[in-house]
Amino acid sequence: MRFCAQTYVCHLGRNLLQYKCELTVWGLLQGGDNTRADYIARQEFGHILAALTPPNRLAMEVSLATGLRLSDVLNMRTDKLAERMTVRQLKTGKTRRIRLPDELYRRCLSQAGKVWVWEGRSDWRKHRSRQAVYKDIKRAAKLFRLPADLQISPHTARKVYAVAAYQHSGSLQHVQQLLQHESEAVTMLYAMADELTARRIGGGTHDA
Repeated sequence: MRFCAQTYVCHLGRNLLQYKCELTVWGLLQGGDNTRADYIARQEFGHILAALTPPNRLAMEVSLATGLRLSDVLNMRTDKLAERMTVRQLKTGKTRRIRLPDELYRRCLSQAGKVWVWEGRSDWRKHRSRQAVYKDIKRAAKLFRLPADLQISPHTARKVYAVAAYQHSGSLQHVQQLLQHESEAVTMLYAMADELTARRIGGGTHDA
């Protein structure tokens, strides 16, 4: 089953949004990048982040605060670091203006290396790898009693960010602009990730 973006866009009325999610999204969720990360409540995700090593935790906190992909966070250069800065996204080549909360900015400054804000552990000329953070998150997630089929990964932060942005604004278009998606249909998977994850695993998303 293939997802039809036109079907979704034609039925984007707010009252029909959840209904169209349930009817059409599941074909897309059977495979692809969206299966690699589920939503989890921000508070519980914070518990997982607290179990990470300090550099990995900081990287994920920046992703959670800005909605940036982890790869773009790790690609930040020390000489470009600022509270307000423009980030060129590796996946799309698009630029995005972000603001780091003061506390996160100060922590980034204090750990920044000669070239990269997140230096590689064995070579300062390279930044920390996404795989290193991914492995740390998987390790930390095992410490908590989460559903066996709940997929927690670095991209979970982007979905938590999107859900919060959608709940705050009520505008799918606003979330699409923040995440810089080409398609509203893709943005829907992020903005409603809490409901979609709950339905997929047959229960809640640990909003304790």
